[in-house]
Formats: sequence, C-alpha cells, structure tokens
Amino acid sequence: MKGLIRQTRSYERGVRLLMVNQFTINLGFYMLMPYLAAHLSGTLGLAGWLVGFVLGVRNFSQQGMFLVGGTLADRFGYKPLIVAGCVLRTVGFATLGLVDSLPALLAASAATGFAGALFNPAVRAYLAADAGERRVEAFALFNVYYQAGVLLGPLVGMVLTGVDFRITCLTSAGIFALLSVVQIRALPARRGADSEGVGEGGGRNAGTGGGRAGVAAQWRSVLANRPFLLFSAAMIGSYVLTFQVYLALPLEVRRVGGDGEFGTAAVALLFAVSGLATILFQTRVTAWCAARMEPGHALTRGLAVMGGAFLPLLAATALPLPDGGTGRWAMAAVPPALAALLLALGTMIAYPFEMDTIVRLAGDRLVATHYGLYNTLCGIGITLGNLLTGAALDAARKAGVSALPWLALFALGAACAAALGGLHRGGRLAAPGVPGARPEAAPATATG
Repeated sequence: MKGLIRQTRSYERGVRLLMVNQFTINLGFYMLMPYLAAHLSGTLGLAGWLVGFVLGVRNFSQQGMFLVGGTLADRFGYKPLIVAGCVLRTVGFATLGLVDSLPALLAASAATGFAGALFNPAVRAYLAADAGERRVEAFALFNVYYQAGVLLGPLVGMVLTGVDFRITCLTSAGIFALLSVVQIRALPARRGADSEGVGEGGGRNAGTGGGRAGVAAQWRSVLANRPFLLFSAAMIGSYVLTFQVYLALPLEVRRVGGDGEFGTAAVALLFAVSGLATILFQTRVTAWCAARMEPGHALTRGLAVMGGAFLPLLAATALPLPDGGTGRWAMAAVPPALAALLLALGTMIAYPFEMDTIVRLAGDRLVATHYGLYNTLCGIGITLGNLLTGAALDAARKAGVSALPWLALFALGAACAAALGGLHRGGRLAAPGVPGARPEAAPATATG
C-alpha cells in the first residue's frame, strides 16, 4: 500500500486525482449495478424481457455513444466532459432509486450509460496527456485503482441493498455528486494539444465549415487512420475473452457445482481472484514487461495468455465428472478460477501497452476521439462475441461436447495474438512518421 501511495504521489495533481476518481467511479457504479436487475424484477415486478430492455438501454447508450463523448472531449476539453458525466450519473442513479414507472426507468438507465460515454474517453485522454512519457506506468497504476473499485463496490452494495436498494442508489448518487464538486474545484483544466480553439467555428483543422463540419472532419480523420483501425480489430477479441469472467465462467461454475451456496461462493471467487491479482501485481508485471520487451511483443504475449486461460477448462473436459463431494466442488471451482487468474494476468500484460499504443497510433491528435471509437468498436465486439459464446455453450450442452466453447475461445485468443504479432512485425504499431506527425491518410482533416 505504501508503494502504491508513493507511486501515485510521483505524478502531478491532475493524474493523482484521476486515479482516485476512477476508484470512486467504479465504487459507486459497482455497488449498484449488480443488484439493479433483482430490484427491477423483484421489488418493481417487471417482466424478464423488460428488465433486459432497461439494462440493454444502459449498455447501448454507453457503448454506442463513446465516439460522441470522445469527440466532445477533444472539442471542448477533458474536464467539462468528466464533470458532465459525473453530474449526469448523479441524476441517473438517484432517479433509479426513486421512480417505478417504465419511461422514467428507461430515461434514468440511458442517462447512466451516456454519462459513462462522456467521461471514459476524456479520463483516458487526460491521463495520457498529463502522464507524458510515463503513460505505460500511469495506465498500469490506473488499472489498480480501477480494479480496486470493481472489487469493493459489490461488497458495499451488498450491505446497503440488504437494508434497501433505494439507499444504495442514493448513496451511489451522493458519491457521484461529491465527485462532481471535487473535480469542479480541484481538477485542472486540460485539453489535447491539437484542440486549441476547437468548438469555435469548427476548430483549427476543420476548415470553414462550422462546428458540424468540424465533427465530421474529426471522424474522417480517425476513420482514415488505417493502423489504428487494424489495431482496434485485432484487440476486440481481448475484450470478448476478458468478458467471459461475467458470462462463460460463472455459467460453467453453476453447470458443474449447481446453483446453491457453493455455486454462489465459487462465482464470487472468480471476481476476487481477478481483482486481487491485478491490485497486487499490475505495476510489477508492467515494470517487468517494459524492461524486457517492446510494446508489440507485450501485447502479443498478453493476448496469448488470455487465449491460454481457457486451457484449464479445456483440459477439465477430458476428466470424468465426479458425482458429488469434494471432487465435484474442485472441478467446479478450480479450472474457472485458474482461467480467471490467467485472464487477469493477460490483461495486466497488455492493458497499459494497449492504452499507450492508441495514443501513439493517434499521433497525439484527437486522442479522446480515438479512445471513443476504440471503445465503441470493442463494445460491439463484446456484444457479438457474447452472442456467439452463448450459442457455443448451448450447442455444447445439446451435443454433449463440453470442450467446444473453450476450444473456440482459445482459438480466438491465438488468432488475435497472431494478428497483433503481424501488425508489430509490419511496423503498424509504431508511432506514425516523426513525433507529432499525423497518422496514415490523416490529411483528410484539412477539409470540411
């Protein structure tokens, strides 16, 4: 803990505040969201499809709007978008606890999702700008704070929800309200080096077409960045793989161990293993990788480890399933826990270099817009990947071929690692041209 505090203090005030800010954002978010579905279906008595619809609106309003949030951050500065996102989430979470009509619930759900789309790209672009040459180290530290919030949030939410879910909502809203005030007062204003004057007549690179044309020029610039798009496509698989901690691994635990108390405890173990491993080892893993390998190699190996995370589950399918007792419990808990640990390790290896690579491929221009599009593409990939994973799980159950989903996920990791290796060998992961140069085909920003 002392090392973490010392490392955090080595950064300027803005970076330090963003670290604590991200921990608090995740604390407030994860103390509420895991229990929202039960509130909607139980307390409010909504049908299952309506619960799914409300949650889907939240997810779509975040994943589908990341590009908008990143674009606005590049045009108006990072701080206004971070503050706006926290204020909007304050309103959204408070509303979720106080209303029971479907239109109001949908509006609140959309507000909480759009809030994330506003501040997520801005936070990462701000961190990248202020950390400078220490970006990789800063993103490693950022991930520690991020995972600490993910780990602690559900525990706090469980206690509060045991009293009343409305208390959980209002407490979470209060956290975001406090965050809003702190950031208004203490977070230094910051914008990208390329965004001076953006928002007034379309910006420096937007020509004379006004604000609307300026946005179109921003998007054309990012969409013309071929190395960035190739990198984004190769990295989508990593998000599909890591999301299986929430989908395939819990389903496997319950398939083998049942839905009782043991199954619940084993699922909780998955999240504890993943979160604690990141908190304890992220900065050490990043320092070790940074000292021994290039970013492209780190990314490739991280993806390979993520794919290899499903080998323990694949191996377990070759063993006879005990009828009960300790053997059954071990089969239900150990292979998924090993998979969660390896997924966390792969993420620890790749994530800081992934965030740094986006900045380099952007040529330090329109960084928040690049982050926004990247998150949107990965969000679409997660949705499609989960549909395919669910189909594979169903097919495996019907055909009696339990190895099928794990083999498919391993193959996905191997394919993504091979794609990243090819991009690295081809020089597609290097910064474009000279420092500050535009990415490939970026001169399109000069028009519109």
